[in-house]
Amino acid sequence: MTRKRLTPESVLARLREVGAIADGHFHLTSGKHSPVFVQCSKVLQFPEDATAIGAALARRFRDVEVSLVAGPAMGGVILAHEVARALGVRSAFTEKQNGAQVFRRGFRLGPEDRVLLVEDVLTTGGSVLRSAAAVKAAGAAVVGVGLIIDRTAGKAAECLGLGPDVPVHALAFLDAPAYLPEHCPLCREGRPLVRPKEQEPVG
Repeated sequence: MTRKRLTPESVLARLREVGAIADGHFHLTSGKHSPVFVQCSKVLQFPEDATAIGAALARRFRDVEVSLVAGPAMGGVILAHEVARALGVRSAFTEKQNGAQVFRRGFRLGPEDRVLLVEDVLTTGGSVLRSAAAVKAAGAAVVGVGLIIDRTAGKAAECLGLGPDVPVHALAFLDAPAYLPEHCPLCREGRPLVRPKEQEPVG
């Protein structure tokens, strides 16, 4: 992937090229099941790709005043750094703590901060919303959300519900269904369920 202007097609093509999009029966972080799993770390491990993706997302927010780019660990760590580099601002990340996302490691936000949240893949939006809560708890403002992949087929803004003043942009889209376990057709078919981060069958 080069630094030239990326298209949704070129982003998806590169993800498939490096094996970042897999087909099967997967247990997602959200607890839902899906026939598609996206692991963006497989593309972000290449610095040139990470830089190109970060620059492409930064361009989506060139008309937004941003002082900090933040993302939830782990998927948002590298991405936040690269988008922040392209925008010329600082980066940070949130971490899980007692069911919430919090800023640790000396990261400090205040009322003067305008925060662009980024995430590699959005399915239900839970980690982004928990990070948004951490931003608001610090007294700062969320001014946008940037995604590499929107699995809701373009409904991310509606899914997040952060309001009309918070633009949401993704580089590419997947219409990838996610099922509650009790309603999963793949389970009914008896297909082995894999937790992708461990690459082992579940159960």
